[in-house]
Amino acid sequence: MVWGVTLALYGLTLAFFFLSVTHAARITFTNNCAYTIWPGTLTSAQKPQLSTTGFELASKASSAIDVPSPWEGRFWARAQCSTDSMGTFSCATAECSTGQVTCNGNSAIPPASLVEIFIAASGGMDYYDVSNVDGLNLPVSVATQGGTGECKASSCPVNVNAACPTELQMTGSDGSVIACKSVCITFHEPQYCCTGAYEMRGTCPPTSYSQFFEQQCREAYSYAQDDKNSLFTCSSAPNYVITFCP
Repeated sequence: MVWGVTLALYGLTLAFFFLSVTHAARITFTNNCAYTIWPGTLTSAQKPQLSTTGFELASKASSAIDVPSPWEGRFWARAQCSTDSMGTFSCATAECSTGQVTCNGNSAIPPASLVEIFIAASGGMDYYDVSNVDGLNLPVSVATQGGTGECKASSCPVNVNAACPTELQMTGSDGSVIACKSVCITFHEPQYCCTGAYEMRGTCPPTSYSQFFEQQCREAYSYAQDDKNSLFTCSSAPNYVITFCP
């Protein structure tokens, strides 16, 4: 009898473990831009990638994917994309350089507006943010559905490209500003990148450039150590909605 009870408890333990590993959060992507975009996905730490690493999303359309827990990674959207006569796919901004619609484990080439999410095991605390640390190409927001705790939306909803400082501007073939580079990518200086002598927390203060990004989007990371009002939390397995051009 004791052996039978032990087996039953062992079975329940395995069941709870299986559920904690396989529980999925649903990520819904919505394109409110007036043009087609191509979202990309990247799972961190070289873990198996999601069921899609890149796809086309028409204007005003939505699409969803399931993400296991625990999971950590990032999302972005490419814009002004096309396929040439040789069948090579490429984009003017946030390119992932695979020659395909799928990014296959590649991240976006900056400047790119990023949504970063850490999904905890079932019942744990998730962390998420919008990051302009790598610059930005499109307005974007991330909001939770369900969950408990603060669960506030993180957003950079404005067209920062229109106000981008001249030295940070990335222009398209017609001369228009299509993205705004980060100061780290532009100048590669430790005080801008929070590297070297500026790597430890508290040693990398804001600069005039990061303050520009902060003024434009107060709920998004303006530089690498901008944690205070840019990192958000939610518990109890929320789902997420990522909206481009919110």
